[in-house]
Amino acid sequence: MISVGDKLDPRTVTNLDGDAVPIPDPNNRLHLQFRRHAGCPICNTHLHSVTQRLDEIKAAGIREVVFFHSSAEQLRAHQVALPYDVIPDPERRVYGEFGVEKSWRSILTPKILASVGAGFAQQRGKGTLGTLTESHLGMPADFLIDTDGTVLAVKYGEHGADQWSVDELLAFAQA
Repeated sequence: MISVGDKLDPRTVTNLDGDAVPIPDPNNRLHLQFRRHAGCPICNTHLHSVTQRLDEIKAAGIREVVFFHSSAEQLRAHQVALPYDVIPDPERRVYGEFGVEKSWRSILTPKILASVGAGFAQQRGKGTLGTLTESHLGMPADFLIDTDGTVLAVKYGEHGADQWSVDELLAFAQA
């Protein structure tokens, strides 16, 4: 697992458009989000809130990078309109490097029911909610990474709907 104060080795990942995304970013702090599968209603609800407040996030000097443990094909069907870098990681390699796990806790908690309902409502009429080959047991995680690779803040979710709110992210950015 990664902890506050750790320094990440530089790496490059590839987004859905085929563009290289450096981690760390030499010009902006990075908010690395590890979400679940491409059609995850919980993730879609959360990412909608991030998108609505993206101007505030950018004004705080933060670049959003969102990982999914789905294939690029699945992500293009669900997440191509997101206004930030979306990274497919179907083999969960980067998830493993960051210690982001799978667990039954991701779906077996009462708190996720409201998020699931809201997410299903948003997805209505937009196609499928993922495939049976994608794991629905992925846990979320958030990392705020400084330009030199120093980890400023970390959250490993305890269930599928446990991630930073935009307000929490902005508070970490100010600290």
